[in-house]
Amino acid sequence: MSKKTNYSYIGIAFIILVFGMIFFDDIMDRILNNETSTTEGRSENISKIEKHKSKLSDLLFLQGEDGNNKQVPEFSFINQNGETITNKDYEGKVYVIEFFFTTCPTICPRMNHNLVKIQNEFEDFENFGVASFTINPEYDTPEVLKSYADSYGITNQHWHLMTGEKEAIYELANQGFYIYAAENKDVEGGFEHSGNFALVDKNGFIRCRKDASGNPIIYYEGITSEEEQVNDEGQSEQISALKEDIKKLLNE
Repeated sequence: MSKKTNYSYIGIAFIILVFGMIFFDDIMDRILNNETSTTEGRSENISKIEKHKSKLSDLLFLQGEDGNNKQVPEFSFINQNGETITNKDYEGKVYVIEFFFTTCPTICPRMNHNLVKIQNEFEDFENFGVASFTINPEYDTPEVLKSYADSYGITNQHWHLMTGEKEAIYELANQGFYIYAAENKDVEGGFEHSGNFALVDKNGFIRCRKDASGNPIIYYEGITSEEEQVNDEGQSEQISALKEDIKKLLNE
């Protein structure tokens, strides 16, 4: 083979090497760019997921006297159908707590009209319920509670109107939920109680939202309707906030 032929092969090999390096660099750039793009895409998706999780879990836990997250205490009462209902019947459900009595001439009718509207909004959710405890159990028998439920249009199978021993009910209200309830013959109706609702998550923890400063707004004012907008003291209604938070807990 002549020297001229050898030089030709060497020249061709050199050209192939140069172009190969150029193409290799280009391919590597594309791979790296694709990896970066993929990584960024994944990071973006993870960010969206974390943001979604944060939105679902931004409700605070009510703190007990021991500093731990407060759970619903154990209870056992009789509902409007004569059935024994305990806190375990609400496991896996999001539910609203209220204390009331059927002969209440003031705030109870308004509270329960609001709860019926909430019931109707979440009628398609099997894991939503309400727990209503009478503070006048001597009068509010299961039969009386059944008539009351029918008159208000209470249809949710997990809305139990419960009666039982007065001492147990008052302990549940005042110590179990920190919701005031008392017998007072000097007030209209003979009993006084808070018009607030408590919200409980699927694991039995009492949950609440926070104000702009991050402080807990422990309960939801249950008397003022969404239509009224504000109460006599100028406070905005909280039923719409309660609905929003029920949705969050149902999606947790």
